[in-house]
Amino acid sequence: MGERTAIEWATATWNPWHGCTKVSPGCKHCYMYREKKQYGQDPYVVVRSKTTFTAPLKWNAPQRVFTCSWSDWFHETADAWRPEAWDVIRRTPQHTYLILTKRPERIREHLPPLWGFRGWPNVWLGVSVESADYTWRITELIAVPAVVHFLSLEPLLGPFEIWPWLKRGGVYGVEWVIVGGESGPQARPMELAWARSLRDECVRGRIPFFLKQLGGTGDKRGGDAAVLDGRRWTEFPA
Repeated sequence: MGERTAIEWATATWNPWHGCTKVSPGCKHCYMYREKKQYGQDPYVVVRSKTTFTAPLKWNAPQRVFTCSWSDWFHETADAWRPEAWDVIRRTPQHTYLILTKRPERIREHLPPLWGFRGWPNVWLGVSVESADYTWRITELIAVPAVVHFLSLEPLLGPFEIWPWLKRGGVYGVEWVIVGGESGPQARPMELAWARSLRDECVRGRIPFFLKQLGGTGDKRGGDAAVLDGRRWTEFPA
């Protein structure tokens, strides 16, 4: 839970609080629950961090920060702490914060003051979507202004389309798509056809596409093994 991370689409993680509660099938095998138990902690109890709450203030080099990798930035338990955490973000404009949530219906009411018509320039907002049943999260996301709206379709549990929400000349729309299969014990399989279809939609719409991993129980098949049609897809927004 520190400055360094093995997650390819970020250069650091930051957890001002940790612990979460499950809200949909994508949460079933979340790594956070497994890893917190290894530390002897209850993953279902959301607690403020005693050591990392202000960590980004100490990072001099610009970072692309996966924010709340062990929780959800918009979890209701964190409502009392979030204003202070927003202030950490405000005071560190050299970093880019990637805030990913499964609770997009709570975003608008919990933005900081002076968010503006485009959002803060160092905050990207994203939602996790695992199946067609949860594409409503995308609608909620793009209704809120942000300099970048992104999707994490991981673990991808079934096929669905994202074309209606991709940015195509309008003010708001999805501008980056991350796809990944589930990994770890009891990982549910991702069919390559699902990822291929999403990739094709992004190519058609000229939206950056990032294939994080293919998933698996013994090997997540990430990094150089995350190959689709003979190519690694590791695109980022400009």
